[in-house]
Amino acid sequence: MKKLLINAAILISTLFAAEPVEVDDRFSDSTKCKSCHLHIVKEWEQSWHAKSHYENNEYFRATTDYVSRKTRKSLSGVQVECATCHNPRISVTSTGIDHEIIVSMGLGKNSEVKKALENDVISEGINCIVCHNIGVIYSDKDETARGINRVEWTKSGTMVGPFDDARSPYHKVEHREYMDKDPNKLCLVCHANDRSVSDFVFINMEKEYINGGKLCVDCHMGSKKQGIASNLRIDNGKPKEREVRAHTFSGAHTDTMWEGALDLRLEQKKKELFVSILNSNPHNIPSGFGSREIIAELVFKKSDEVLETKALSLTTYYKDKRGKATIPHLAVSSSDDLSVPANGKRVLKTPAQRGADRVEVTLYYRLVNDEVHSLLDLTEPIWSQKFFITSKSISLR
Repeated sequence: MKKLLINAAILISTLFAAEPVEVDDRFSDSTKCKSCHLHIVKEWEQSWHAKSHYENNEYFRATTDYVSRKTRKSLSGVQVECATCHNPRISVTSTGIDHEIIVSMGLGKNSEVKKALENDVISEGINCIVCHNIGVIYSDKDETARGINRVEWTKSGTMVGPFDDARSPYHKVEHREYMDKDPNKLCLVCHANDRSVSDFVFINMEKEYINGGKLCVDCHMGSKKQGIASNLRIDNGKPKEREVRAHTFSGAHTDTMWEGALDLRLEQKKKELFVSILNSNPHNIPSGFGSREIIAELVFKKSDEVLETKALSLTTYYKDKRGKATIPHLAVSSSDDLSVPANGKRVLKTPAQRGADRVEVTLYYRLVNDEVHSLLDLTEPIWSQKFFITSKSISLR
């Protein structure tokens, strides 16, 4: 009877799984790409795309462990769910009650799920064979379909890219417009709407995005520069020069991204100080994943004497089903959205310190607010680091 139940559960849970495509050993990791694309691979190695695997990212690992612990679902089952975007070349794309039964019985050590999670093909996270093996993007799918559930892979050995004249003796090359003319379509395969296990949407970059002429890649891959995509000598015995973008995928974790990313305007009206934070970017800030934070630090002075220091926080806090503090991925509700809207502004108001003749305001950005930092027990310095954005001061009367 137990065997029948497990077999039935396996049938049900695999009906809705996305279709994986086996990866040829020739393209199973980025080292195989280095001989022709050395510069690009070296840039990618410094990116957080290269850290999207469970073993390589403390926040991702801590979040996955936390979700497993709080939901009492197997860690491997949660890892497969997260692999939808973090490791989309995984060979097992869905689990169900069958897997949970097997794990609870202590029989999962040699399961297909365990083998898939330990396969070297996914150990690099978002690597070359993720973005450059996407043959079709189904943008018309329900918005809950993300990552592996929104794409169709090319056959192993077929790479897609932005150039319609590219060729290689080592693999087939095909052009795709979302590698060049419409790259947002590719980014939003994963960077779209983030949902908790209760289907609560805590971030939706696709909906908040305002197309004012800026593409995702303009900031996160930089402007096109003259260079080479491949060092193969295909242009009269020389590598072909092309306009290429950096593959470092700079983001919120990159300090240089933040300098000047927002602007400040300060104004005193009677006894109150108004701090306007202006965002010229095409998406809200903070965004990306829940619990990020903008901090406005105010220092009121009289001459050189500091009279008062205060910090104003723009972040979001999350509640679980019992109304207790939780991480975004387990939330059923959240506090008000205090992010600075795309191509918009957010105004903070605070009393001016009595006797002060000057105020200095400095904006910082943090990847995780104190609440989630504590819940996940994060230890790496980057999760508490304050990234400098900008600073201004005005005289008070």
